[in-house]
Amino acid sequence: MKLLMIGDVVGQPGCDYLRSALPALKRELEVDLTIVNGENSAVGNGILPKSAECLFDSGADVITTGNHVFKRREIFNYFEDRLALIRPANFSAECPGTGFYLFETVRYSVCVINLLGQSFMEPVGCPFAAADRILSEVRADIYIVDFHAEATGEKGALGWYLDGRGSAVFGTHTHVQTADERILPNGTAFISDIGMTGPRDSILGVRPECVIERMRLHVPTRFENAKGPCVLQGVLAEIDETTGKARNIERISR
Repeated sequence: MKLLMIGDVVGQPGCDYLRSALPALKRELEVDLTIVNGENSAVGNGILPKSAECLFDSGADVITTGNHVFKRREIFNYFEDRLALIRPANFSAECPGTGFYLFETVRYSVCVINLLGQSFMEPVGCPFAAADRILSEVRADIYIVDFHAEATGEKGALGWYLDGRGSAVFGTHTHVQTADERILPNGTAFISDIGMTGPRDSILGVRPECVIERMRLHVPTRFENAKGPCVLQGVLAEIDETTGKARNIERISR
């Protein structure tokens, strides 16, 4: 099974570029399952029904999110209509949506799990415990984790913790694609961050001038998406459908 996971889609530029680039990329790579992080797909970050529909229409089978998922209240009821849109499982159970999605085919089933880190983030439940709970309760042939976290050490810790139990642990959130992709000793594909999809000449998708002003003057600054050429980043992983072990992982940047 070939899995393509796309890094945080940033604003309208990211949505537009994903729509133009993803269909052809899926055909080229012969992808079986596509996961897209939609955490920042709405203008001003967060996710809206409109931006979620754009991601699904572009070819996403599952949309994962992160710490900004509930920034826009319009998304609350949308979870009931689109079960393939998930939020971090270690949020309170009272929050809208669920923390995993079961993607099923006639040959295999894939459990996609969304988790949020604790380091340098707002308080949430333990991601390790949330992963244990889902792995024990949901039966699937393959388990894929989107770990939306700030600290690379925390991401690495979860990757090693789930090595041999999860098929892949992919980090998101920092928008900077890392060069540490590998297959861990017991067969779990891992990378600290898969990158972003959005304006290439930017700071995490934002106009550099906005970020510089915030950091130099320490005054509230409205962040605006940068313009110009975009990049689509993520990873392609090949998973053995019988054993659930990863055979290969490679970075994608187009």
